[in-house]
Amino acid sequence: QVELVESGGGSVQAGGSLSLSCAASGRRFSSHGMAWFRQAPGKEREFVAGISSNSDMIYYADYVKGRFTISRDNAKNTVYLQMNSLKPEDTAVYYCAANGGVVATTPVLYDYWGQGTQVTVSS
Repeated sequence: QVELVESGGGSVQAGGSLSLSCAASGRRFSSHGMAWFRQAPGKEREFVAGISSNSDMIYYADYVKGRFTISRDNAKNTVYLQMNSLKPEDTAVYYCAANGGVVATTPVLYDYWGQGTQVTVSS
């Protein structure tokens, strides 16, 4: 069992930056693939970025590539999402997710989810 707790959300103006963290409890964090998803009101949950268990594979959705950076610290059981050059369309609830080690872009392939943290970008 893995419990995930996100933090770092908030409100920012367009062009600004935010840094999200996801702290994991439970065993074997270092064996899990991790990802960030987001969901805006009335829209489906969408993939943002994913990172493999040892950070050798990292993937980004096209709409955040070059602006967002995902990283992890297995010693601290934490995964991060640095978000720069934020746009109003980045406004959503951001979720951290974990699975058995595969980096996937589909929510159904993730076993564990955090409660989400709100990110609001104003124009």
